Amino acid sequence: MKFGISYSTPYHGIDPETLVASAVNAENFGFESFYVPEHIVLYPGAAVGRFVIPPSLPYLDPLDCLALVAASTSRILLGTGVLLLPYHHPVVLAKRLATVDVLSGGRMRLLTVGLGGLPGEAAAVGVDYRTRGRRADEAIDVLRLLWGGGEDGVAFAGEFFAFDGLVQFPKPHGGSLPIHVGGSSRAAARRAGLRGDGWFPGGALDAAERAAQFRLAQDTAAEAGRGPLDHTRSGSIDMTADRVAEWAAQGVTRIVVGVPSADPAEQRDEMAAFAERLMGS
Repeated sequence: MKFGISYSTPYHGIDPETLVASAVNAENFGFESFYVPEHIVLYPGAAVGRFVIPPSLPYLDPLDCLALVAASTSRILLGTGVLLLPYHHPVVLAKRLATVDVLSGGRMRLLTVGLGGLPGEAAAVGVDYRTRGRRADEAIDVLRLLWGGGEDGVAFAGEFFAFDGLVQFPKPHGGSLPIHVGGSSRAAARRAGLRGDGWFPGGALDAAERAAQFRLAQDTAAEAGRGPLDHTRSGSIDMTADRVAEWAAQGVTRIVVGVPSADPAEQRDEMAAFAERLMGS
């Protein structure tokens, strides 16, 4: 099992020293990866289900955060959890992601994308909320096309994006980046199977639906002639070894945990205790 740390700037704060310290501690204690979430804008009344999001929550840009983390660490992999793909132009995003990957020495390996659940956020960036799934599918195709293209250029003609003869260098390490798909719907699970390298389901799913969505993602991938998917789940800092073993038996390959404390010293102690208990560190 691989383990990652999730750092939420709305909860843990936007102090750069605290962000860096958390990433450095995670690396030193043997965590594989470091994840940062995204919201571009909020507004009064924004809600996901019954949860109303305070509009003043300070969401830093995840890729800028990960660039700072990359400059302060040497091994830990960089992840988004999740990046709201329909709200980014994929030509610009391909450049930003390749840049972070190159400057980090090939560590932008856990890009996880989702659709977003706030209609007002979509409207703010000029995206029709009803089309965000199709837009995300095209964006994934555009990212991979640009990363894989050569000096002769590549062309794309879709519903939302179109271009001809585009050349974009430098390339990510290995010529492309893995793209993991996050979400809590069967449509997201199918997207993971058709286009993703991994599946990162949302937390608000019961056990039966979670299992059904993972089977759907794996079956869709197999029918499309694609390999098995990485399976990431969010866990808790106090989870037991028995729970980790249970999830491993279900096909989970990575667990990402959040550290409850916003105090840097307490964060360090919580990571150390988790690593000692479950990672042999």
